[in-house]
Amino acid sequence: MSRQIDVSDLDIYYGSFLAVEKVTMEIRPRSITALIGPSGCGKSTFLRSLNRMHEVIPGARVEGKVVLDGQDLYGPGVDPVAVRRSVGMVFQNPNPFPTMSIYDNVLAGMRLNNKRMRRSEADDVVEQSLRGANLWKEVQDRLDRPGAGLSGGQQQRLCIARAIAVQPQVLLMDEPCSALDPISTLAIEDLMGKLKEEYTIVIVTHNMQQASRVSDRTGFFNIEGTGKPGKLVEMDATDTIFSNPSVKATEDYVSGRFG
Repeated sequence: MSRQIDVSDLDIYYGSFLAVEKVTMEIRPRSITALIGPSGCGKSTFLRSLNRMHEVIPGARVEGKVVLDGQDLYGPGVDPVAVRRSVGMVFQNPNPFPTMSIYDNVLAGMRLNNKRMRRSEADDVVEQSLRGANLWKEVQDRLDRPGAGLSGGQQQRLCIARAIAVQPQVLLMDEPCSALDPISTLAIEDLMGKLKEEYTIVIVTHNMQQASRVSDRTGFFNIEGTGKPGKLVEMDATDTIFSNPSVKATEDYVSGRFG
């Protein structure tokens, strides 16, 4: 599977309000794509449209296409739950299930999908997912303790372990480090570099240094004013966006002149 996402002419609505207009982009497999831009320009809304989380909000809908490996995720008869299995999501604030152990947190997604497993199989999934999230060594002796008892950075890696346990093809991350200290942020960034060997990753970030450090390609979103839709202004190799963008608004944003 190529794990490439092709988005074409995507309009995203909240009721009658057009929030994001005519986005067309290619999200390349096994790479990190960063989405940057000022607050309120539709980055997170767009990100949520990639795994049909957007339509959980009453009245929210999209027009256009999001194609993963040749399948339109919004095509007739496509099950949104199946889409969310293959396109996982990690949120801004670490959100382990507070009453669940570390062990059960990792398996939560699989159990939601009614996957029955033998104990030995479950043990393997937990270990592999925690190793994948670079957390195994820190928690292997306390898997029965509550996930909420971990530090913020560890909780976010636990959420990443939970997301990869169901073996998605794509991992979406909505400002995954904004609630974390610099050391935890670095740990998550290192982890992203390892994860992209297996997954296609899309990250929304307000941290310009982070976008330039971790991503292969960057898309800049902007908005003309309140009540106007957000738009993708340009997208290119990250080095190009940060050193030689083709649109002045992009240059102004990445150099800190506005936003």
